[in-house]
Amino acid sequence: MYHQNSFKFLGLVVIIFPIILLLIIGNPTVANAQTDPSQLTKAVQEIESLDGMRSQLASTLKDQPETPNLDTFKQVCKPVGMRAKQLSKENGWQVRQIANKYRNPAHSPNNLTEKMALAKFEQNPELMGFWQRETMKGEKGTDYYRRINVEASCLACHGTKNSRPKFVQEKYPQDLAYDFKPGDLRGMYGVFIPDKNHI
Repeated sequence: MYHQNSFKFLGLVVIIFPIILLLIIGNPTVANAQTDPSQLTKAVQEIESLDGMRSQLASTLKDQPETPNLDTFKQVCKPVGMRAKQLSKENGWQVRQIANKYRNPAHSPNNLTEKMALAKFEQNPELMGFWQRETMKGEKGTDYYRRINVEASCLACHGTKNSRPKFVQEKYPQDLAYDFKPGDLRGMYGVFIPDKNHI
């Protein structure tokens, strides 16, 4: 009896599996609309390069005797944002820096998905990055999220509230990006890579 049921189940699998396969292959939306794997690989490489640039620029603050000023910001922080915009333009992606404790309001989470991604990094300190499927403004694609950690050199501008440079207090009156310690989650990079239709 056991063997007969097993063979029946196996027979159903043999019949049903090709039908499911045909439905997937025969459906252009399922079969052809997907994020190009080479774009996913490129996104990881570019974001690692971007974060390396951020880290290197931040390290220049380490032994500076002077308090950071607006010129320091233009040399250390601004190039990272400019490069993120450049990556968006060059690749057709949407690249953002996102944080709950943001300095620039443009970096606040835009939606529940981004809030949940930040929460995931908060809950998993060892998690460096992850993918998930997403639809943005009606367009399907893949989101890549990569954590940004606070380094000791970042504390020159992101330490205690009262130690923030004067230009930060004046330029960003709604600033939330302070009271960090090395190793804290500063935020994340978010990259939306739209699907490519291969028909």
